[in-house]
Amino acid sequence: MTGTLTPVPDVRALLRGAIELEPTAAGLLPHRLPAWARAQTDDPQLRLVEAQPSGVRLAVRTTATRLELDVLPTKRQYAGVPARPDGRYDVLVDGALAEQLTAPGGNVLTVDMMTGAHTFEAGEPTTLAVGLPAGETAVEVWLPHDEQTEVVALRSDAPLEPLADDRPRWLHHGSSISHGSNATHPTGTWPVVAARLAGLDLLNLGFGGSAMLDPFVARTIRDTPADRISVKLGINLVNGDVMRRRVLGPAVHGWLDTIRDGHPETPLRLVSPIFCGVHEATPGPTAPDMAAMAEGRVAFVAGGDPAAVAAGALTLEVVREVLAEVVERRDDPHLVHVDGLDLYGPADAERLPLPDNLHPDGETHRLIGERFAALPGW
Repeated sequence: MTGTLTPVPDVRALLRGAIELEPTAAGLLPHRLPAWARAQTDDPQLRLVEAQPSGVRLAVRTTATRLELDVLPTKRQYAGVPARPDGRYDVLVDGALAEQLTAPGGNVLTVDMMTGAHTFEAGEPTTLAVGLPAGETAVEVWLPHDEQTEVVALRSDAPLEPLADDRPRWLHHGSSISHGSNATHPTGTWPVVAARLAGLDLLNLGFGGSAMLDPFVARTIRDTPADRISVKLGINLVNGDVMRRRVLGPAVHGWLDTIRDGHPETPLRLVSPIFCGVHEATPGPTAPDMAAMAEGRVAFVAGGDPAAVAAGALTLEVVREVLAEVVERRDDPHLVHVDGLDLYGPADAERLPLPDNLHPDGETHRLIGERFAALPGW
């Protein structure tokens, strides 16, 4: 017979993978950038995605057989296309995936991709019930990687202790692919796949649409303890058509200088973009594919002119060349360049095409994660 469920008075010590936990009217909102960094940008995209808990999980050791977790999700939908599925909560027991849950309801943020307009509809929290086997277990509940989630309350029928973790800490920064776009569940994103295979404790600073060489992100990395660091750059710089070749190399050098101020000898991987056919030789900006929108699906096209490359416009081919040059020029024995084409290249695209022309599906996330974990040098 199980005991009465007792509220956990402070969930903070049980949550892992966030930079900061913000008290809200509902509970705790995990952030993957600190408040001082968030104050340095008014970009609604970055503010949205850094508060989506990719890599954030409840991690406990317990003899409990029942947990109840109250959450308030904020669902993101796109006007004119079918509703996105509810985010999944992966429940791992002693390291194995035991259950997947969803939280129907909650808030709904609707985005018009053509105008950028947002509408917000408030909703109510949902209770997730987790059943556990008898005896002491290590339990992780991974929050949805692409669905903002406020942790409202936690109850259990036995005491909960923070799950000890002595694995090396891996801090990774990247774009929506690193964030987990088009992965089907939170432990299926490529950084989580790689971390689990390599025996690393992941802190994921992948921000959808927002790997823009923002200085406050470099300073956040500089100031955050880490045993391994990787930075995956390029696709968002092309997506937004925000930079020219003249400034890309010096900007990346400056970013690496900032990181090295806090991590002078930490193993560091600079990762170039994976293959993306629409932007290999065509600059941005990226635009919605109107034909796909008319069919009720989301896809993207390149909106730039290939002739602009001669004047310094960025493509993925150009970015890879510049990043390789940066690593070659730096006197840094702990810095390694990883060619994104070794993680997902043209031959892979023939077999596993990007469904929306930008983001990999779940099978491809696993492939990228397996290949990243197998790279030498860590």
